[in-house]
Amino acid sequence: MATQTIAPPTPGTYVVDKAHTEVGFVARHLIGTKVRGRFTDFEATLTIADPPEQSSLEADAVAASIETGNSMRDDHLRTNDFLDAPTFPKLTFKSTGLTKESEGEWKLAGDLTIRGITKPVVFDLEYHGTGPGMQPDAEVVAFSASTEIDRREFGVSFNAPLANGGLVVGNKVKIELEVEAALQK
Repeated sequence: MATQTIAPPTPGTYVVDKAHTEVGFVARHLIGTKVRGRFTDFEATLTIADPPEQSSLEADAVAASIETGNSMRDDHLRTNDFLDAPTFPKLTFKSTGLTKESEGEWKLAGDLTIRGITKPVVFDLEYHGTGPGMQPDAEVVAFSASTEIDRREFGVSFNAPLANGGLVVGNKVKIELEVEAALQK
């Protein structure tokens, strides 16, 4: 069976379409259930280069826009116990490298900053391709990306022990991105 080749995007600057993008995360709660959340206020700009390995990404999410479907939990996540949104209003990411692994599969390295602490992370990135946008003569690019961090490395260390020896919140957090961005002309 032949491998399908995905055409690279047109070089240029792309801005994320907030209506068709999700900046999400998953964390474990109590004995292991997954709590999913997202940031509703974010911005990102991709600069696609030729060759694609020289492309770059800069993104930020407003900490106070965190949403998990439970207002009491969301309010707690905004406090100093977790994101400390009043003191650190944005989470940021700036890429430092892009490496092709296979057709459509990439590694996106960069610096992630949460609560003023910056650490290197690597996202597994799946490039879905380019196509026409909803506006006349528009071109869009789409990809998915994920990575896992230990929240304690970013100063997010709140927890409470349970009677069975477990913890209220897991230390590993998976970051999941679904992105659509439009070429700026």
